[in-house]
Amino acid sequence: MYIKAAILLRNGRIIKDDVVIFRSAEKGVLFLNEAYERLAVNYPRFYKMDTLSKMGTVAAAVLLKDSFDPAARQPDEAGIVLSNRNASIEADAQYWEASQEYPSPALFVYTLPNIVIGELSIRYQFKGENAFFVSEAFDAEWLHWYVTDLMTRNLLKTCMCGWLDVFDDQLDACLFLVESDTSETGSTFTAENLKSIYNKNYGK
Repeated sequence: MYIKAAILLRNGRIIKDDVVIFRSAEKGVLFLNEAYERLAVNYPRFYKMDTLSKMGTVAAAVLLKDSFDPAARQPDEAGIVLSNRNASIEADAQYWEASQEYPSPALFVYTLPNIVIGELSIRYQFKGENAFFVSEAFDAEWLHWYVTDLMTRNLLKTCMCGWLDVFDDQLDACLFLVESDTSETGSTFTAENLKSIYNKNYGK
């Protein structure tokens, strides 16, 4: 198993495999809107989404571009495993405020953090095993164990996994594209390598 590609989205930058793909002085949802336009992500549902799903959409688009060939996998061989600290708190707060006058179904649909998995599964046809966990911090050991278990049992051959967290205007995303086979390129899929990538500091 190896990490074929990895991206970080934080501190006004999107970085894929140590290369800065995009940077902006904007924060929060304005940063994501600008990245969506400038990177030509092109997903019609984008502007209807909550911030967590917007971040997942932009991060996944950068991660998978030129790194994933849909023809190489059956849809049920590709899955998604994500986690964060704040669940869907931003959408929850918006829904609570709106519901004081009239509940909004458009906001209610995003009051579960795993909705972002649904959005990504639909777009990229990742129809295998998926899960969303809430934890205090990025847990590389748990992520490594869980994805390794899925691949060892031949439930997945490809997995998009990692961390997507939103709180106020603070965006923190780190996604990995993991393949079950071996390769002479990329990093070995270990908890240590996951931690190393997540903890990289590219400044502000």
